[in-house]
Amino acid sequence: MQLYGYFRSSAAYRVRIALNLKGLEYITTPVHLTRGGGEQHSAAYGAVNPEHLVPTLRDGDTLISQSLAILEYLEERSPAPGLLPKAIGDRAWVRSIAAHLACDVHPLNNLRVLQYLENTLGASAEQKSAWIARWMLPAFEAIETRLVKNGKTGTCCFGDTPSIADCCLVPQVASARRFKVPLTDFPTIVRIDAHLNARVAFAEAAPGAQADAE
Repeated sequence: MQLYGYFRSSAAYRVRIALNLKGLEYITTPVHLTRGGGEQHSAAYGAVNPEHLVPTLRDGDTLISQSLAILEYLEERSPAPGLLPKAIGDRAWVRSIAAHLACDVHPLNNLRVLQYLENTLGASAEQKSAWIARWMLPAFEAIETRLVKNGKTGTCCFGDTPSIADCCLVPQVASARRFKVPLTDFPTIVRIDAHLNARVAFAEAAPGAQADAE
């Protein structure tokens, strides 16, 4: 398998975690999102992914974009170890946490939004930081509440086995720390993040561990 990604991309980070958890071998093809105006905008990468986004996963003749779709693909392709619980209600709960992070939180602080704020709207560094915190903090508050009230949260978001919720949580926590969003009000999230980052699959997927890290 071949993963087109960028070391700092939260979406690519999710996929790297899942690939590592499942013990799947893959090669990484870096796509630098800022160099030369962004390599994702090149015609060569557009031929791979016309969305001009990362990640993209190539598995033989199959090309898949969008990180959540890739996570689901990997789960169906290589069911063990599973990244979803067995019960249908629990699976939906895990998927909802993953979707909250990947669809409602991450898009508001990803690179192209921040570039638009700065380059088109003239936002200052302080205004960008306020924007990021404005959307991250209530999301983390909601997720913290859900984790506490669920009754099935363990060392991971659901029980003691990593799921696609954890694949999405850890990169978003890393983004929060990068942008200096305070996490003191979210002890459950911080505890789970610390536990997961101690695992090899998560540590080796971290941005700083990638060959293209700067």
